[in-house]
Amino acid sequence: MPPILESAPESEALQVAELIERPANAPPLQPSGRPRLVPTLYFGGIHLACLAVLWVGFSWTALWVCLAHYALRMFAITAGYHRLFAHRSYTTSRVFRFFLAVLGTLALQKGPLWWASVHRQHHRASDTPEDVHSPVQRGFWWAHVGWILGSDHSNTDYERIKDFAKYPELRWLDRLHFVAPFLLGWGLYALGAHWAITRPELGTNGPQMLVWGVAVSTVLLYHGTWSVNSILHLWGRRRYKTRDASRNNLWVALYTFGEGWHNNHHRFQSSEKQGFFWWQIDVSHMVLWLFSRVGLVWDLKRPPRSVLEEGRYNL
Repeated sequence: MPPILESAPESEALQVAELIERPANAPPLQPSGRPRLVPTLYFGGIHLACLAVLWVGFSWTALWVCLAHYALRMFAITAGYHRLFAHRSYTTSRVFRFFLAVLGTLALQKGPLWWASVHRQHHRASDTPEDVHSPVQRGFWWAHVGWILGSDHSNTDYERIKDFAKYPELRWLDRLHFVAPFLLGWGLYALGAHWAITRPELGTNGPQMLVWGVAVSTVLLYHGTWSVNSILHLWGRRRYKTRDASRNNLWVALYTFGEGWHNNHHRFQSSEKQGFFWWQIDVSHMVLWLFSRVGLVWDLKRPPRSVLEEGRYNL
């Protein structure tokens, strides 16, 4: 059986920590509020596109596709982009790692190297003036979406993600992160058009599948991901006394498949399991645990006993 570790091996943990920590001679960050035209038009446009449900109508088929697309991509972000690429909280094969990375691009949150490099920067300076998306420093809406529209963090910081940037397939995917979502959107449209002819009892069609399966599902996904940056540094329970304002929130945990146990995560970042205690529901961990049973992933990291005892003391 693949091993489940109490904590990350010392050399690996130090390597990730070095990439998260800010170099002593690095110039101070100067966050910019200047929005970029293309991202602003895109994020505004995909929200407006959801209104097309008034035109394409509703079907149970479209709704189930919407929810399934949401679940697949939320898992790809939480288990792939976050727990694997940003924190290396478990190990997997090069092939399965690339598969998770491709699934992550379907979430329309750019490539895995960009996503993980930005997240490592957030942990390096969490809730300080140099944090990428701190609501404590710049308010709720900046943390929720404003930082994405700004001009400072559009490029991948390869120095901060050099442990994964050495793999050419990941660098290639980081550059061409839009290919898989385009193909999926086209595929959903074609599937809906096909069902409209062959399975009219399903009540769906190409435009309906595109609106529900891409626009609605993606907007739900975006606000789930963004809520970790905004809500979880403002509202919730602080089980651990961390140096930032991170909080645990059950509702966000349910919405994001376990990312709502954010204060836990900031206390011990290298743990694959973010719901440290049995009552803290962590869907992504449950799936990764099942994957570990069949050998797809291994070396799932856990918080040390001292961290768990600290958390129990603060019940």
